[in-house]
Amino acid sequence: MMDRKLKVGLFGIGLATYWPQFAGLEERLSAYVGQMAGKLARPDIEVVNLGLIDTPEKAFEAGHRFREADVDIIFLHVTTYALSSTVLPVVRRARVPVIILNLQPEAAIDYRRFNAIGDRTRMTGEWLAHCGACPVPEIANVFRRSGVAFHQITGMLQGDAHVEREIADWIDAARVAHVMAHNRLGVMGHYYNGMLDIYSDLTAQAAAFGTHIEIVEIDDLARLRRELADDEIAASLATIRAEFDIDADCDPAELRRAATTAAALRKFVDSRKLGSLAYYYESTPGHEFEDVITSVIVGSSLLTAQGVPVAGEYEVKNAQAMKIMDAFGVGGSFTEYYAMDFAEDVVLMGHDGPGHIRVAEGKTKIRPLKVYHGKVGSGVSVEMSVRHGPVTLLSVIEREGRIVLLCAEGQSVAGPILEIGNTNSRYRFDIGARRFVEAWNAEGPAHHSAVGVGHIATKIEKLGKLLDIEVVQIC
Repeated sequence: MMDRKLKVGLFGIGLATYWPQFAGLEERLSAYVGQMAGKLARPDIEVVNLGLIDTPEKAFEAGHRFREADVDIIFLHVTTYALSSTVLPVVRRARVPVIILNLQPEAAIDYRRFNAIGDRTRMTGEWLAHCGACPVPEIANVFRRSGVAFHQITGMLQGDAHVEREIADWIDAARVAHVMAHNRLGVMGHYYNGMLDIYSDLTAQAAAFGTHIEIVEIDDLARLRRELADDEIAASLATIRAEFDIDADCDPAELRRAATTAAALRKFVDSRKLGSLAYYYESTPGHEFEDVITSVIVGSSLLTAQGVPVAGEYEVKNAQAMKIMDAFGVGGSFTEYYAMDFAEDVVLMGHDGPGHIRVAEGKTKIRPLKVYHGKVGSGVSVEMSVRHGPVTLLSVIEREGRIVLLCAEGQSVAGPILEIGNTNSRYRFDIGARRFVEAWNAEGPAHHSAVGVGHIATKIEKLGKLLDIEVVQIC
């Protein structure tokens, strides 16, 4: 993965003709832009603030500066009336998503105090400090006619919770888009034979998200596993004992086998600089590769919790969904339908692993399994429920030659689960289990999805807008 900071561009607009007419107006509006720079600041991003642009000549120069700075997104702070010719040259050359900040300094003009000023020149200058909304239609008109995509935040510069939330969401969405554009997704093995829904167009994924897809070999993982030193395996086993609640029935030899593969997996993704991984393999009985592939679940769960989501069954689309959710900081655990509970109006969902142990309800369990259902071999697996409370489901869909993001908000609720050594949770949706299942299925997703904690559909919607990807929200 490339170690590059998200770069956020900021510029304000004004009209140079006003400055000699209205004393202090330019300085006041420049201060507004400075306040916005402070609102955008984050430890992990770089704000490129070009200040107040007030002439077409400055606009052309600003476009070059943003392009040279390689900004990922631009916030356009409309401080007062300004010509659209001071805007278009900036964003046209930069060619990145634009957020129009239509913000006035306070909720309303104090009409009595304003009208008591007496000096109409001063009054006009005061009004101009509040009329940021004035040129927004002009700017929007020019953007639409020029094919420039834009988005808006309308409100107050200070003390507006809506504005603060929208700015934070747009920055989070831009950060995730940046992560996806610099991610290296490893694909190892082959598809689960016959699961037609999970077959993916790797070029479409690279085009939509910018993700680099690296085809990797299980041979390399097996070699790294074979070359591990005893102390590396011991350290891996210690991590597993600290992170998981291990069933007393687990065979120590199986735990060591899982720990060995976990240590090799970590070295494998580090050596390839992978930020996510999709895999599936079967091998033949007694082969070294079978020994590797039947012991990956615990290590895959650890990697998923460490910011390297791992999707089984070679589900590339779900590896992307898991990475998106993880980049939003909400988890992203591999899941699918298990069953429906009509008595409690919930949907049971989970998978045979991996599980995102950082979003588990309590400590994730490791249990022994005599058979991996539908797969080869046996060994240890993980059992967990997603933390009780609000959750969001995300599916990356490929249909009709395009990528679609499908999401739904619900609740992870307490109740009995299937104690079968797999991840499984109970989810309740405002529209009810029946309507949720039918509405979700109607969009044609693959049978896997990623689940994260919290309600983040609004952020996913913004990510879709930044990437020009359709987003469908079920509930």
